[in-house]
Amino acid sequence: MITSVHNNRVKQWKRLGKRKDREQTGTFFIEGYHLIDEAYRSGWKVLEVIAEEGKTVPDWSQGIVVYVSSEVFKYAARTEAPQGIAAVVEMKEIAASGGNAVLLVDAIQDPGNLGTIIRTADSAGFDAVLLGDGTVDPYNDKVIRATQGSLFHIAVYHVNIINEIPDLKQQGYEIWASALTESVPFETATVPDKTALIVGNEGAGIQNGILRLADSIVNIPIYGNAESLNVSVAAGILMYYIRR
Repeated sequence: MITSVHNNRVKQWKRLGKRKDREQTGTFFIEGYHLIDEAYRSGWKVLEVIAEEGKTVPDWSQGIVVYVSSEVFKYAARTEAPQGIAAVVEMKEIAASGGNAVLLVDAIQDPGNLGTIIRTADSAGFDAVLLGDGTVDPYNDKVIRATQGSLFHIAVYHVNIINEIPDLKQQGYEIWASALTESVPFETATVPDKTALIVGNEGAGIQNGILRLADSIVNIPIYGNAESLNVSVAAGILMYYIRR
């Protein structure tokens, strides 16, 4: 039983809130029964399970459970209403399945948006989510919570999008980009056999250097008075159109 927030192990868990510490250790911190179960069932290596005193733990976690006081758990937790169970998980790169639909994300910075996009890509049957420079870390705790476990199901990894596009074209992918200008309504576009869809930053959109490499630029018509759609909503509409 760990009862002090000054314990070295507790300090290590707390440091996993920072991207550089996650990258240095190759590990990340998750909370809640659902996410821990998803990580374990998906074959990710759970290194430690941290449980508040009196909490039920999964049978498979015997031998790696660390019990802590309520004060310590609240100190280590990232959520406002913690469930009293968390885990340290080893990072893992899932290989893309070699299907016909991938998503490229250009500099999306909001953790909730990225997490929702990953969850939607998983739901829509996309094969991979490729994260361009400037994109929020997928192991950020807010991203992980927003994925609702989809991070453990679908290939998610970092690329240089400008360098990646020629490789995708060589593999037979047609590159679609989502943008408001110099574009056609998405419902008028014929979906190719293999599609790589690019979505861009919440404010700036897709960088011009990337946009110029697209084969087709599509938009989602706005029928009301809103200036634009949230990027995660737009990505969802386009992904389901591509996979219909």
